[in-house]
Amino acid sequence: MKKVVLLGDSIRLIGYGSYVAEALKDEFEVWQPEDNCRFASYTLRMLFDFRPQIEDADVIHWNNGAWDLCRLYEDGETFTPIEVYCDTLRRIAGILLSITDNVIFATTTPVRETNVYNDNDTVRAFNEAAVRTLEPMGVRINDLYGVVASDIDGMILDDNIHLNDKAAKLCADKVVEAIRKC
Repeated sequence: MKKVVLLGDSIRLIGYGSYVAEALKDEFEVWQPEDNCRFASYTLRMLFDFRPQIEDADVIHWNNGAWDLCRLYEDGETFTPIEVYCDTLRRIAGILLSITDNVIFATTTPVRETNVYNDNDTVRAFNEAAVRTLEPMGVRINDLYGVVASDIDGMILDDNIHLNDKAAKLCADKVVEAIRKC
């Protein structure tokens, strides 16, 4: 049985991840960490610990961004500068591509306009930078931003960032489709 690995922040962990695992359980062995992979540098660090679970993966689907692009402090800076984010994504992609040619990166989903730490202009800028960084490396792009953007208020929870059940299922369908294409 082929193996799929799901990596990513809470958009995966409490969002689409369990739905993807359920949808693919008869076709693939699915592994995903019980941990929130948080920001990209945390994911990069954790790849070392995850090696035994991911080294034989046939497909790896991954997302990072929501933590990286947030503005927690009043200095106006994102948690991770966009250049550092892209460098870290490049490193993660290099490691994942050494395991399998079937690496998929999911764009960061939008947030409600009332989110005081994130905004959709920044989400789009980080997504565009990620695509410019990863596509030339051969990483496939899965546009989860586009899935949710059509009805942000109807798909994002009152916490202003996480997917509601409807959005999690729609994103899961898109993830499953991307994995099956590989």
